[in-house]
Amino acid sequence: MFENLSERLESTFKKLRGRGKLSPSDVEKGLREVRLALLEADVHFRVVKDFINRVKERALGAEVMESLTPAQQLIKIVHEELIHTLGDTAVPLNLSGPKPIPILLVGLQGSGKTTTAAKLARFLKKKGLKPFLVPADVYRPAAIDQLKTLARQVGVPCFETDPSQNPVEIAKLALAEAKAKGYDVAIIDTAGRLHVDEEMMNEVARIKEAIAPREILLIADAMTGQDAVNIAKNFHEKVGLTGVILTKVEGDARGGAALSIRAVTGCPIKFLGTGEKLEALEVFHPDRMASRILGMGDVLSLIEKAQETFDLKKAKELQEKLKKEAFTLEDLREQIRQMKRLGSLENILKLIPGIGNKLKDLPFDERELIRMEAIINSMTPEERRNPKIINASRKRRIAKGSGTTVQDVNRLLKSYEEMRRLFKRMRKKGGLQALARNLFGM
Repeated sequence: MFENLSERLESTFKKLRGRGKLSPSDVEKGLREVRLALLEADVHFRVVKDFINRVKERALGAEVMESLTPAQQLIKIVHEELIHTLGDTAVPLNLSGPKPIPILLVGLQGSGKTTTAAKLARFLKKKGLKPFLVPADVYRPAAIDQLKTLARQVGVPCFETDPSQNPVEIAKLALAEAKAKGYDVAIIDTAGRLHVDEEMMNEVARIKEAIAPREILLIADAMTGQDAVNIAKNFHEKVGLTGVILTKVEGDARGGAALSIRAVTGCPIKFLGTGEKLEALEVFHPDRMASRILGMGDVLSLIEKAQETFDLKKAKELQEKLKKEAFTLEDLREQIRQMKRLGSLENILKLIPGIGNKLKDLPFDERELIRMEAIINSMTPEERRNPKIINASRKRRIAKGSGTTVQDVNRLLKSYEEMRRLFKRMRKKGGLQALARNLFGM
């Protein structure tokens, strides 16, 4: 998401950086490019108009025109106004008050509502809470079974829904059970439709009246662009949303929904669904998203991903092995697995400042990690601990077992030796401790 917008904005600001002082004409031309970029990204035209007017008012004042670095000042203003458009600050879930806390998930069919329910349960469980999943979609075939399966995968309890019951009764019974069993949060997955209709809205309104949810979250598909904004507006007018979770933001969405929803509806975006995996749910931070849009990266999100994924005990073990020059292919395999747990390598690189918009120029292939792990898996434990014994016949066997070529095996062994030499040099220079601390993020 935002890839095309980021490229357009970066191109616009690059032209401005090449100038010294900016004239009002330069600012006008630059903002015209910004306006076109936002409209092409499917941002609501009223949001674009308000955004450009705010930037223009500040850009034509002393803040930019009298600055020693006018282009940088203009970028700073655009960055600040983007943050304002996206909502200024992250808005957390309202988890105050008596438990269990009811959270109602609403949205259209196909927006990823059921999967998001499980993702949210996993997120809350990681925060130390006891979530309870409630399937209240009795219309879509297998919806109840789908949520039960997802609940098992994230390790949280799920209400035994009777498909013959009314969704309002289901919500009330589930909340009573959650209270009796001491659960903290009840996440209720309601039925969706192919489009907004009165019947669906009335059902959601009745559930809201029956259980008084602390949060009513719209699950909106970012791929639908302006439709997501219109859907949010309809739901907010009928049932009163407290927030939005945007799904499928890792796809080819132009990003307009994220930039428009808060400004059009007043509802904050609380989470982003960043992939199909159940851990792919991020808290939405307007400042971080604005930085991503402008190609500034998002180091804080990268650090949070690393802290959640990496095993501190294994990191310390690795540090000791590096001190003793005992880094083996088994250790390399563990590092590959840790990296894969971080998620898509492309998505990780996008978070690094200066790389986001240049990914297509980087000669990396994510499949290389899969090949490397397959090759190491095809070795015997002795070969992994002592690669020097791997001769030509062993290489042929390893290549055949891993579905790769002897050249692939040679390339892996060469990379491994280069890493060992690097670690040895670092140890002599006294930088090994810092290297070990940061190795997982390489």
